[in-house]
Amino acid sequence: MVQRQTTMATTAEEVADTVPAASPRRVPAWARLLLRLAVTAALMAVALRGVEWPKLLGLFATIDWRWWLAGFATGLVSQVIAAVRWALLARPVGFPYSIGLFIWRFFEGSFFSLCLPTSIGGDVVKAYRLADTTPGRLLAGCTVLADRLAGLAALSVLAGATLIQKELSLGLAATLGVGAALLGAALAVFWIGVGSLDRLLSLFPEPHAARQFISRLLPYQMRPSLMTRAVVWSLFVQMGGAVAVALVARSLGVALPLSVWFAVVPLIALAMVLPISISGVGVREGGLALLLKPEGVPAEQAVAIGLLWFLTTIAAGLIGGLLFLLDRTPSHQAPTGGADG
Repeated sequence: MVQRQTTMATTAEEVADTVPAASPRRVPAWARLLLRLAVTAALMAVALRGVEWPKLLGLFATIDWRWWLAGFATGLVSQVIAAVRWALLARPVGFPYSIGLFIWRFFEGSFFSLCLPTSIGGDVVKAYRLADTTPGRLLAGCTVLADRLAGLAALSVLAGATLIQKELSLGLAATLGVGAALLGAALAVFWIGVGSLDRLLSLFPEPHAARQFISRLLPYQMRPSLMTRAVVWSLFVQMGGAVAVALVARSLGVALPLSVWFAVVPLIALAMVLPISISGVGVREGGLALLLKPEGVPAEQAVAIGLLWFLTTIAAGLIGGLLFLLDRTPSHQAPTGGADG
């Protein structure tokens, strides 16, 4: 156990060494952590307000763990698809590794997202573990950011389409049309962004380090279909995540149409992106209590669903922790340019 703790502490120190020194005026890390702990506790207190504790505790005695395991397995599949999406974005810019390695590193990031105050910490570890050099890690960070943006775009499309469908009582064809329009808008933003890389490149002189760095991202401009495919993959990831939560809810006897979960889960996921609580605790439970109330779900059941959802996150993160302990090498080989996967 001491060896494992030393191993994790060493990695945390290595990651910290790659981050520029903090400004003297910057709020200390311990103060930010205490603030986030206080916000997490406050959000959880709000989520539990009005909850009858005997009913909440009684729900845990009625859990059908077969449904929970089905939800957990579905969530794992979604994370594997998310790792494949990351590989799709990382391999063309110089990380020609196997899909298995990206899956491995993705789950490691999930583990550190649990251990560190925000999910961004997990993203930093993913980038750090994918490359062996500081420039390589910066480039890996860009691939993680592109992966995150693709996921956020898919979340917005899914949540927007289902909310508009519910508000306007649209049929299936009209809902698909709305979703296609939102997807087209999201892709247009990406195409405009990557299409500007060459103009951004021209702003820097030939030997400038920034020019060399941006040039590594030009495959995204030369192959705009990469971001299109990443966003499509992200739609499957987000729908899988919504199905996973729906299955977890079934373990407590809550059976709602998938359209409800396609709206509720992305909205909560978007809220959890904000670094206001630790691992989304309080945001998840309070969001479910608020959004499921119109569907007739009591606060006790909503909070219990949130806690079981969090349990799936912890279980997946522990898998990542085990993978990290099994392989602590930064990467299997140094990144090289030109691989297109």
